[in-house]
Amino acid sequence: MQKMEEPFFEVTPGDGMIRPARQVRSPNQDDRPGGCEPELVVVHGISLPPGEFGGPWIEQLFTNRLDWAAHGYFEGIRSLEVSAHLLIRRDGELIQFVPFTRRAWHAGHSVFRGRSRCNDYSIGIELEGSDDTPYAAEQYRVLVSVLHALRSAYPGLDARHVAAHSDIAPGRKSDPGPAFDWFRLYDGLSQRHRESDPNETA
Repeated sequence: MQKMEEPFFEVTPGDGMIRPARQVRSPNQDDRPGGCEPELVVVHGISLPPGEFGGPWIEQLFTNRLDWAAHGYFEGIRSLEVSAHLLIRRDGELIQFVPFTRRAWHAGHSVFRGRSRCNDYSIGIELEGSDDTPYAAEQYRVLVSVLHALRSAYPGLDARHVAAHSDIAPGRKSDPGPAFDWFRLYDGLSQRHRESDPNETA
């Protein structure tokens, strides 16, 4: 069986953009505090309405264009102003809402290894999914390639600096949930690192 070619992404640190990706600007962003560079990646899971995939709702939520009357669940999140740097759809489509040089509003009240305000120094990646539904194989492939590109662009990032939303906000958030296979992610990162630099270990 022929191995599938891995997707390739490139991050430009100067403007904080990843290519190729569909660009959809979110207004829910602001400046990072002075001197803050990306040092953490937070993996999220999201579906709108909960447990349903596809449709325009996530993109509309992140751009403050959600039709509150379209579903009964939406009225309960009317006050939210949230975003993420990236969204990976079930089919692997990559959408960028916020440049990595800017602060996306994805983590909320959060702490990583004793350091609070994770939005200041993190990159938020949303996966279209739910806590109890297995994530798609294409999402892992794209996530691995995205993390590899981020690692190349930002020296402060490595596999030790990838956390779940539930890790930085325990008791408040549960995503990406038990359905997310961390071993699959780490194995993919290790293999990708070996392929890019056979003389090093991950």
